[in-house]
Amino acid sequence: MKIATIIIRVLLGAMYLFASISYFMKYMPEQPQMTAAQSTFMAGVMASVYLMPLVKVTELVAGILLLIGRTAPLAALIIFPVTLNIFFYHLYLGPKDLPMVGVMLLFNLFLFYAYRQKYLPILSK
Repeated sequence: MKIATIIIRVLLGAMYLFASISYFMKYMPEQPQMTAAQSTFMAGVMASVYLMPLVKVTELVAGILLLIGRTAPLAALIIFPVTLNIFFYHLYLGPKDLPMVGVMLLFNLFLFYAYRQKYLPILSK
């Protein structure tokens, strides 16, 4: 269980670190073709100006925290809303990448299960 936790934590952290760095460094030259619904959604996100950089900074911080390991329970909590939003985006707007995003969601849920003892003080009185 401990080795699986480490592997999943590092994989999830690397995914988010790569996604955030590629956004800020702009080294993903090929953008996939978007549907009309995806274009409308992304236009709304981009119109807010602050939302996409906020999400990418959150991904960057959580990716680093996941790779550090000591702060992985906190990182799993921080990144879960982003993971869930990415999952629902692909579920409803773009099912092409749904299997990979589903794996990311499962990784996040696995980390919740693996670190459940760390979360008990939050839930207890």
